[in-house]
Amino acid sequence: MRGRPHRREILGFAAAGLAAYAVDLALFTALRGPAGLGPLTAKGLSFLAGCTVAYAGNALGTYRHTRPRGPRPYAAFLLVNTAGAAVQLLCLAVSHYGLGFTSQRADTVSGAVVGMSLATVLRFWGTRTWVFRAEGRVGSWTG
Repeated sequence: MRGRPHRREILGFAAAGLAAYAVDLALFTALRGPAGLGPLTAKGLSFLAGCTVAYAGNALGTYRHTRPRGPRPYAAFLLVNTAGAAVQLLCLAVSHYGLGFTSQRADTVSGAVVGMSLATVLRFWGTRTWVFRAEGRVGSWTG
C-alpha cells in the first residue's frame, strides 16, 4: 500500500486547491462587478482570500499530521503561491509576447492550462517542502 498515502496527499491538496480556486473566482467576480473595484485590486484581494482558504485546507486537512516548517508557515505558503502565480504569468507572457500566439484560445491554453499545470506542481512541491513536512521527509516521496 505504498502509494496510498501519496494518493491521499495529492487528493487532499487538490481539494484544498479547488476550494481556494472557487473562493478566488467568486470573490474576484464580486469585487470586479458589484463592488466596482479595479482588476488588480480585486485580483490581489481574491488571491489573498484563496491563499488563506488553501492554507487552512492544507493545514487542517492534507498536512494535519505534519508540523509547519519554520516560525511563519503562512508567509512561506504565500511565497510558494506567489511563485506559482508568477509561473502562470510567465507562461502567458512567453506565449503571447515571445511566441506571438495572441488569440484568446492561445492565452487560455498558455495561462490557464500549461501555466496552471506547472504552477500546481510547483505549489505542491513547495507546500510539502517549504511549508509542511513530516519527520524524515523534506520534499521527497519517502517517509
